[in-house]
Amino acid sequence: MAELNRSITPLMLWAMGVGCAFAGLFFGWNLGLARGGTLGLGLALLVVVSILYLTFTLSYAELSCAIPRAGGVMSYADRALGRSWGFGAGMAQNVGFIFAPPAIAFAIGDYLHLFAPRPPLLSIAFAAYILFTWLNIRGVKAAAMAELIITGLAVASLIVFCFVSLPHLQLENLTRDALPHGWQGAVAAIPFAVWCFLGIEAIANMAEETVNPQRTLPKAFIAAFLTLAVLALLTFIGATGVDGWQTIVFKLDGSVSDSPMPMALAKVMDAHHPLYQLLYVAGLFGLIGSFHGLILASGRSTLEFGRMRHAPSFLARLDPRHQTPANALKLNCAIGLLALASGRTSDLILLSVLEH
Repeated sequence: MAELNRSITPLMLWAMGVGCAFAGLFFGWNLGLARGGTLGLGLALLVVVSILYLTFTLSYAELSCAIPRAGGVMSYADRALGRSWGFGAGMAQNVGFIFAPPAIAFAIGDYLHLFAPRPPLLSIAFAAYILFTWLNIRGVKAAAMAELIITGLAVASLIVFCFVSLPHLQLENLTRDALPHGWQGAVAAIPFAVWCFLGIEAIANMAEETVNPQRTLPKAFIAAFLTLAVLALLTFIGATGVDGWQTIVFKLDGSVSDSPMPMALAKVMDAHHPLYQLLYVAGLFGLIGSFHGLILASGRSTLEFGRMRHAPSFLARLDPRHQTPANALKLNCAIGLLALASGRTSDLILLSVLEH
């Protein structure tokens, strides 16, 4: 069986965990406000952070050290519960990793449309899919280094957004229409809170390519979780506290928006302000980081699916020149392009969180 090369450093691994989930902090979570309001989504975030993802992260950290395989949860379920459970876990993981990137690609197109409305949204998304699939095929070290740079810029941009928005926080904006659909709305907001962290498990899928995985993986998981948890809560408070949750969910024409951060910034500064332009462009790095990272992780997950004979064996082959799962990446790209053609961002987000 062909083996992947170990070349991922601890910092690259942290960037993978943060980067894969980071798009959830830039878009998608705001759709949960339409269901739960600030109180409903806020409670959902606290439950997800304090219970689901804290325990999830610690468990994954232990399992990835004990079974450092590219299959992640698929390998753990197969070892503990048998082949059938391994198939189910692997299929759920593949659904999450394969259908999240199309949703993110829509957001990338939506962000660019606000800035430059001429290029067709789908054309931008299709081009991004093909470009980043090619980059992943070219080699894991180059792909991981690109992820580190993109994630670093995205983290910096989100920190700046918090510094800009939090001084304009007004408590009445957080409490106005805070629970529009009752407690059922709070429950309905949970998938959108999960979206803020979806993808952190990709760290486990890089175990075979990590230098000294037994020491590196737990540190990377915990550091990535803390980074996401703090930034998710600060972003939620800063964006909704500026002018209420409705203004970062609905556009002027009544349609829902995939770009809540620029909408929040527009309430505190002019769209032509240099800082607005800088943060707007930098926000794209958060989306691109998640998009790129999830494509990278999905290739490893599909590769292991083929290795374990849950899928045709050609998916288990590595590119002889670059030692990357080229066949798996190409198949995932084809599925993602078909999903893009559906044009249903919200449904893709819900489908992506089903594995949890």
